[in-house]
Amino acid sequence: MKESFSVFRLNQRNTSIRTEFLAGLTSFFTICYIIIVNSSIIAETGIPFGAALLGTIFTSCLGCLLMGLWANAPIVVVPGMGVNAFFTYTMVHEMGLTWQEALTVVVMAGILFSIITFTPLAVWLSNAVPTALKKGMTVGIGLLITFIGLQKGGLIIANEQTFVSIGDLHQPKAWLTVFSLVLLTILYVRKVQGAFLITLFLATLVSLMANPASIHSEPTSLSLAGYAPLLGNFVLYGMGKLSFWVATFTLTMILVFENMGLLQGLLEDKQKFPAAFQASGLSNIVAGLLGTSATICALESATGTQSGGKTGLTAITTGGLFLLSLVFIPFLNWIPESAVAAIMIVVGGLMMQEVQSIPFTDFTEGLPAFITFAFIPFTYSIPNGIAFGFIAYAILKIAAKRAREVPLPFFIIALLFMLQLGLHS
Repeated sequence: MKESFSVFRLNQRNTSIRTEFLAGLTSFFTICYIIIVNSSIIAETGIPFGAALLGTIFTSCLGCLLMGLWANAPIVVVPGMGVNAFFTYTMVHEMGLTWQEALTVVVMAGILFSIITFTPLAVWLSNAVPTALKKGMTVGIGLLITFIGLQKGGLIIANEQTFVSIGDLHQPKAWLTVFSLVLLTILYVRKVQGAFLITLFLATLVSLMANPASIHSEPTSLSLAGYAPLLGNFVLYGMGKLSFWVATFTLTMILVFENMGLLQGLLEDKQKFPAAFQASGLSNIVAGLLGTSATICALESATGTQSGGKTGLTAITTGGLFLLSLVFIPFLNWIPESAVAAIMIVVGGLMMQEVQSIPFTDFTEGLPAFITFAFIPFTYSIPNGIAFGFIAYAILKIAAKRAREVPLPFFIIALLFMLQLGLHS
């Protein structure tokens, strides 16, 4: 049996089949909340919820297999928080793309991302964009996810005078969101493994106790026939729209920088970075073709590596467990929106930690980063926030007579963002 796993070089990595399996199991229970959360978010585009579930599961399974076999790395690849918000709330709701066009954007961005990973463009882009703006993007997306979570959970509502105000905390949705949020933060701070999954389970239990009638609601459909329309949605009719290419360009930038940063932090063996980066690029092509939003190398992979996972067998184990989760789909419609909202709020808070890496003492670095993460939630637009941040950075460096500190490619990217804003308006 050990010979069949020789491709993972377990002995060289000083690990075992048992250790890798347990690490994969740990990673799965830490990240499996993404099945519900991602499906709930992309279903707001008009994609049937049951089909969104299948797309999320199949993409997560194949993404993990690709990472495990291509890069032999213990990294979990799933549809990402932040990019799923970009998919639904920016590409579809703001830019007016159909979900079919949005899936085509994911495929195109995956192709461009993959080209970058297989060429020197990866180093070129990494060196061109300053760390302050990369961190500002992550913080801004985290704030947007938090804002959306607060809306979904009924904790904030629209207000004509102040735009937003606190919701009615006496409503079941609001108090269940507060309960889920308190529970999740306690579990997380206590470092309980599977905190997100436990929160989903307990919040669902409380919801069913408060409203037993929901137990008899129609189960989520596990229909391959209903899922078929999501497969291979590579539509050409949307490619004539400017918004299509703006979305493709922005999504590519987000995927390149987010996956690059995550892999640099997650991989213990840095020699695996090129292959892992390539696998993350290829997985995005798979995501679009299988009918879901773009994928990232999940931060939750750290729980698997901390449990001893060192090879691709960890990722493959997690991928296999995603496939097994199909058995539980009929019961997933019992999970309340409030539990999903609480997870979005906490994930947004975790993404905020990147603000510590922004050098605010340097005004030419700190202010553009601030503009980036402030404009993303306040304009309800990821590409607009990024564009304003890049343009501000270029202007401030020129004004401070420090333009030589900035690589020429950055000014080209900033010019493209300026053009995007001009055409968008």
